[in-house]
Amino acid sequence: MLTDLISVRTKLFAAFFTTKAEGKGTRLGLSIGYQIVTQKHWGSWKCLSSLEGGTEFAIGIPM
Repeated sequence: MLTDLISVRTKLFAAFFTTKAEGKGTRLGLSIGYQIVTQKHWGSWKCLSSLEGGTEFAIGIPM
């Protein structure tokens, strides 16, 4: 189960990657958001997750 979590985290911001069923969603949300934060605003976007604690995204944009 831990290997599944690591596998998903490495692909999380890739375009068209999803954990949803086929035909659900556009599969671009995290990819586009990540690009906007990191490339347009020179910020950072981190994924903090655990098997029992859920997932949290930490987004930092410099002032």
